[in-house]
Amino acid sequence: MLGPFCFKVEDGRTRSAFQPRHEHLNGSGAIHGGALMSFADFSLFSIAHNALANNVKAVTLTCNCEFLSAGTLDGGIVEASGEVLRDTRSLVFVRGLVTQASRPVLAFSGTLKKIGA
Repeated sequence: MLGPFCFKVEDGRTRSAFQPRHEHLNGSGAIHGGALMSFADFSLFSIAHNALANNVKAVTLTCNCEFLSAGTLDGGIVEASGEVLRDTRSLVFVRGLVTQASRPVLAFSGTLKKIGA
């Protein structure tokens, strides 16, 4: 089971978060890479929140992830923040960083395709 994932908008910037639980761990006791990648995909959309205003729908075209360190069960809340690099009529380009206790865990970037645009 993944999540729950949440996000908050503050001063026009978004921050995503989730609290790791036992079901998020791999056999080595670290947060499973697939859980982190799913969280990165969720975070693409939260970071692009303003670009997807006015009920604009989108789908993920690309989601690239680079593992930087292991996330842990007892390391605290896992957070993601980032920025929209470019927002065109039909695409949104995003990059972000997943951290735990201010330690980089995963760098990610992606492209979202606006539906109907």
